[in-house]
Amino acid sequence: MQRMNATLANPLLPPPVRIALALMAAGAMSACAPSGLEARRTEARSLAAHAGWERVAIDSGRFVLIAHRPHPVQRVDTLSVYIEGDGLAWLSRSEPSRDPTPLDPVALGLALRQPSGAAVHLARPCQFTLDPERRNCSKQYWTSHRFAGEVVDSMSRAIDRLKADQGAQGLELVGYSGGGAIATLLAARRGDVERLITVAGNLDPAAWTRLHRITPLEGSLDPVDVAPALSKLEQIHLAGAKDRELPAELAEGWLRRLRTPSAARLQVVPDFDHHCCWVEAWPTLYPDPAPRPDPAR
Repeated sequence: MQRMNATLANPLLPPPVRIALALMAAGAMSACAPSGLEARRTEARSLAAHAGWERVAIDSGRFVLIAHRPHPVQRVDTLSVYIEGDGLAWLSRSEPSRDPTPLDPVALGLALRQPSGAAVHLARPCQFTLDPERRNCSKQYWTSHRFAGEVVDSMSRAIDRLKADQGAQGLELVGYSGGGAIATLLAARRGDVERLITVAGNLDPAAWTRLHRITPLEGSLDPVDVAPALSKLEQIHLAGAKDRELPAELAEGWLRRLRTPSAARLQVVPDFDHHCCWVEAWPTLYPDPAPRPDPAR
């Protein structure tokens, strides 16, 4: 591991190589590291740092939200914001977790492997936070109220800060799992979102709770309600053919609620499930943005 760290510190390595090696190192560490809270925080911090990214704590009102982004910050036209999944919300069907920091920060891995453009990672409330940063960390915010209006408001304020720091004019929102619901709700209320991407995204929480026979998310907003308003927004929804947590049929049902014609499409990826193999394949799966019309014409 010391040899790997020395290699990662080599400034002559191209950024894509450093990021790939960082992901390999993080995978090796996670294979032998305990799954405790500090280990989960450390893994994400190391993964970001090895790729030359920094951790940022953003005061967004109700919550302090954690983001990861390249350092130093550079000005960009369009910023891709990757929104983390629900994380470790439950220890069992009846016992909620004390802290929702994910065991596997998939959205962070996706952000680090975006092949082009500028990307940042934004965690959900109370994920990756240190004790002094924990504010309003009631368990409801990673269980029944995980998609609540105050959560979406707080995430939007954090995005405002990230966008302003890089001078971006537009946004691409990329949400993994439950982060797909947050990204969809954000896209419906913001006027600067140019494209929406979900990866194994929860687009229909009510159908999801019925499928798994779990308690409905009574305190949450529902992405289904905003579907018609997003019909003209360019969007790609990626689903794994072997995903039993969020089957592709749930995304298909959500797309049927869009007005026609719509600018949305569903891509079902063979052999992928809810976790495998999104991060590893992201450099080739990431959809290139549609060409923009030439304003001079």
